[in-house]
Amino acid sequence: MASFVSNQIADRAFTVTTSDTASNICSYLYVGTGGNIAVVTEGGDSVTFNNVPTGSFVWVRTSKIMATNTTASQILGFT
Repeated sequence: MASFVSNQIADRAFTVTTSDTASNICSYLYVGTGGNIAVVTEGGDSVTFNNVPTGSFVWVRTSKIMATNTTASQILGFT
């Protein structure tokens, strides 16, 4: 586990603005207020993470974080 964590340390962090059209390139996400998060992965797959709890990290590389179907808020992106 230590090698996985050390490989995921972020250089940058930013507040995510969800958008169905704009790019949101992230290595992983932090969810400040829980809910659903709809993303397009780096590989081009559209997926919705349902009922993500407040204070969770979502370990997925994204190209977009969609406004449609995203109910979580205070999302931080890390690269």
